[in-house]
Amino acid sequence: MYPGPVSSRPEVTMAERKRRLVSNELTEAALQLLAQKGFDAVTIDEIVTSAGVSRRTFFRYFASKEDVVVQFLADMGTGIHAELTARPAMERPSVALRHAVWVPLAACGDHAERVLPVVRLILRTPALRARFLERQAQWRDDLTGEVAHRLGLDADSEMYPRLAAGMALTAFDAVLQRWSDSDGAEDPAELTDRAFAVIAPALDAERH
Repeated sequence: MYPGPVSSRPEVTMAERKRRLVSNELTEAALQLLAQKGFDAVTIDEIVTSAGVSRRTFFRYFASKEDVVVQFLADMGTGIHAELTARPAMERPSVALRHAVWVPLAACGDHAERVLPVVRLILRTPALRARFLERQAQWRDDLTGEVAHRLGLDADSEMYPRLAAGMALTAFDAVLQRWSDSDGAEDPAELTDRAFAVIAPALDAERH
């Protein structure tokens, strides 16, 4: 599954490691069952049986089946934002944003056998697709702020940061949809390069 951001903090406790391990096992079991059987067909009892935990443990981490998917999406967004923040300050916007959205797309390509069914589930289940778009709205706000910071612009008065973030996420969405529609046959890296070749001139044009 998409691995999400990795913390390098040395002070992570044993209890926290255990919490993360249980959360990851629950997420993996839930997403694979949901992808195999369909969102509506899977029960909480099936998920906890597959993960080897109790219902009480499940509800300690997630409020519903939907929340498992939402967490998966949140990790993708965190990865995009973290990568953009880490890119060199003088890098062209198109290059920095391409690297940023590539983080979850690379994970999709590297773990296609496990991730593709989940991506298809999200894109083809109306309720989950709606949550995906809802999450993307938050990603756009986060990326808008980071683009503005990198370029010394005011995110509230300048149009460029929000437009740039929106274009990058539109490219991300198009690549993910195309990859899903091809059942993983198309190369995510090639699709990402093609998508950013289209939007790079606008991203790198004079912004004032």
